[in-house]
Amino acid sequence: MAALPTFLPLPEAARKYGLSQARLRSLVESGKIKAAMIGKNIVVSEDEVKDQAVIRKEDLPEYKKHAYLKGVPIWISEAERKYGIPNPTIWRWMKSGIIARLGMDGNKTLIDEADVAYCAEIYRSRNTKQGRRLFDNNGLPYKPKTGPLAT
Repeated sequence: MAALPTFLPLPEAARKYGLSQARLRSLVESGKIKAAMIGKNIVVSEDEVKDQAVIRKEDLPEYKKHAYLKGVPIWISEAERKYGIPNPTIWRWMKSGIIARLGMDGNKTLIDEADVAYCAEIYRSRNTKQGRRLFDNNGLPYKPKTGPLAT
Protein backbone atom coordinates (compact mmCIF):
# COMPACT_ATOMS: atom_id res chain seq x y z
CA MET A 1 0.00 0.00 0.00
CA ALA A 2 1.32 3.43 -0.93
CA ALA A 3 2.01 5.88 1.88
CA LEU A 4 -0.84 8.31 2.37
CA PRO A 5 -0.02 12.00 2.67
CA THR A 6 -0.25 13.56 6.11
CA PHE A 7 -2.42 16.65 6.56
CA LEU A 8 -2.22 18.99 9.55
CA PRO A 9 -4.60 21.68 10.73
CA LEU A 10 -3.34 25.04 9.45
CA PRO A 11 -2.59 26.52 12.93
CA GLU A 12 -0.63 23.40 13.95
CA ALA A 13 1.38 23.40 10.69
CA ALA A 14 2.16 27.10 11.15
CA ARG A 15 3.41 26.52 14.71
CA LYS A 16 5.36 23.36 13.87
CA TYR A 17 7.21 24.82 10.88
CA GLY A 18 7.59 28.43 12.01
CA LEU A 19 5.38 29.97 9.32
CA SER A 20 2.59 32.47 9.86
CA GLN A 21 -0.96 31.34 9.25
CA ALA A 22 -1.34 34.17 6.74
CA ARG A 23 1.69 32.91 4.80
CA LEU A 24 0.26 29.38 4.75
CA ARG A 25 -3.10 30.67 3.55
CA SER A 26 -1.43 32.56 0.70
CA LEU A 27 0.51 29.41 -0.28
CA VAL A 28 -2.77 27.48 -0.33
CA GLU A 29 -4.48 30.18 -2.43
CA SER A 30 -1.59 30.27 -4.92
CA GLY A 31 -1.68 26.47 -5.25
CA LYS A 32 1.84 25.94 -3.90
CA ILE A 33 0.63 23.59 -1.16
CA LYS A 34 -2.30 21.21 -1.13
CA ALA A 35 -5.09 21.83 1.33
CA ALA A 36 -8.56 20.60 2.16
CA MET A 37 -11.47 21.62 4.32
CA ILE A 38 -12.61 19.39 7.18
CA GLY A 39 -15.69 20.98 8.62
CA LYS A 40 -14.73 24.64 9.00
CA ASN A 41 -11.02 23.91 9.43
CA ILE A 42 -8.31 24.07 6.78
CA VAL A 43 -5.81 21.20 6.72
CA VAL A 44 -2.56 21.37 4.72
CA SER A 45 -0.13 18.80 3.34
CA GLU A 46 2.67 18.40 5.86
CA ASP A 47 5.23 17.42 3.21
CA GLU A 48 4.52 20.51 1.14
CA VAL A 49 4.58 22.82 4.18
CA LYS A 50 7.91 21.29 5.17
CA ASP A 51 9.29 22.14 1.73
CA GLN A 52 8.17 25.78 2.11
CA ALA A 53 9.58 26.23 5.61
CA VAL A 54 13.09 27.64 5.79
CA ILE A 55 15.03 25.43 8.15
CA ARG A 56 18.11 26.75 9.86
CA LYS A 57 21.31 24.71 9.79
CA GLU A 58 21.30 24.88 13.60
CA ASP A 59 18.13 22.75 13.57
CA LEU A 60 19.72 19.89 11.62
CA PRO A 61 20.91 16.76 13.47
CA GLU A 62 24.31 17.07 11.77
CA TYR A 63 24.75 20.49 13.36
CA LYS A 64 23.31 19.55 16.76
CA LYS A 65 26.04 16.90 17.16
CA HIS A 66 28.58 19.73 17.26
CA ALA A 67 26.50 22.35 19.11
CA TYR A 68 28.75 22.10 22.17
CA LEU A 69 31.48 23.74 20.04
CA LYS A 70 29.33 26.81 19.27
CA GLY A 71 31.31 29.98 19.89
CA VAL A 72 34.62 28.12 20.31
CA PRO A 73 37.21 29.95 18.18
CA ILE A 74 39.56 28.03 15.89
CA TRP A 75 42.11 29.36 13.41
CA ILE A 76 41.52 28.54 9.77
CA SER A 77 44.84 26.69 9.41
CA GLU A 78 44.13 24.74 12.61
CA ALA A 79 40.67 23.83 11.27
CA GLU A 80 42.30 22.64 8.04
CA ARG A 81 44.58 20.27 9.96
CA LYS A 82 41.96 19.11 12.48
CA TYR A 83 39.09 18.50 10.03
CA GLY A 84 40.98 17.70 6.83
CA ILE A 85 39.27 20.41 4.76
CA PRO A 86 41.41 22.42 2.30
CA ASN A 87 42.16 25.96 3.46
CA PRO A 88 40.63 27.66 0.36
CA THR A 89 37.39 25.73 0.91
CA ILE A 90 37.15 26.92 4.52
CA TRP A 91 37.82 30.52 3.38
CA ARG A 92 35.10 30.27 0.73
CA TRP A 93 32.58 28.93 3.28
CA MET A 94 33.51 31.73 5.69
CA LYS A 95 33.15 34.42 3.00
CA SER A 96 29.75 33.03 1.98
CA GLY A 97 28.54 33.08 5.61
CA ILE A 98 28.25 29.33 6.15
CA ILE A 99 31.04 29.49 8.74
CA ALA A 100 30.84 32.37 11.21
CA ARG A 101 33.88 34.61 11.58
CA LEU A 102 34.50 35.31 15.27
CA GLY A 103 37.33 37.82 14.95
CA MET A 104 41.07 38.10 14.65
CA ASP A 105 44.01 37.09 16.84
CA GLY A 106 46.91 39.04 15.44
CA ASN A 107 46.97 38.03 11.80
CA LYS A 108 44.97 34.81 12.36
CA THR A 109 41.29 34.70 11.46
CA LEU A 110 39.17 33.01 14.11
CA ILE A 111 36.08 31.08 13.02
CA ASP A 112 33.35 29.14 14.83
CA GLU A 113 34.42 25.52 15.38
CA ALA A 114 30.81 24.23 15.49
CA ASP A 115 30.27 25.59 11.97
CA VAL A 116 33.52 23.99 10.77
CA ALA A 117 32.64 20.61 12.32
CA TYR A 118 29.17 20.73 10.69
CA CYS A 119 30.63 21.64 7.29
CA ALA A 120 33.29 18.93 7.61
CA GLU A 121 30.61 16.33 8.33
CA ILE A 122 28.62 17.32 5.23
CA TYR A 123 31.86 17.50 3.20
CA ARG A 124 32.82 13.92 4.17
CA SER A 125 29.29 12.51 3.84
CA ARG A 126 28.93 13.64 0.23
CA ASN A 127 30.92 11.69 -2.29
CA THR A 128 31.00 14.54 -4.79
CA LYS A 129 33.60 15.75 -7.23
CA GLN A 130 35.49 19.02 -6.98
CA GLY A 131 33.39 22.02 -7.97
CA ARG A 132 30.05 20.56 -6.85
CA ARG A 133 27.86 22.59 -4.51
CA LEU A 134 27.64 21.29 -0.96
CA PHE A 135 25.54 24.04 0.61
CA ASP A 136 22.60 26.20 -0.44
CA ASN A 137 22.33 29.90 0.36
CA ASN A 138 21.00 29.14 3.87
CA GLY A 139 23.96 26.91 4.80
CA LEU A 140 21.88 23.75 4.45
CA PRO A 141 23.12 20.73 2.50
CA TYR A 142 22.44 21.42 -1.18
CA LYS A 143 19.74 19.27 -2.79
CA PRO A 144 20.01 19.13 -6.57
CA LYS A 145 16.78 18.97 -8.55
CA THR A 146 17.94 15.76 -10.28
CA GLY A 147 20.53 13.08 -9.59
CA PRO A 148 21.38 10.78 -6.69
CA LEU A 149 20.89 13.40 -3.93
CA ALA A 150 17.54 14.72 -5.19
CA THR A 151 14.58 14.04 -2.92
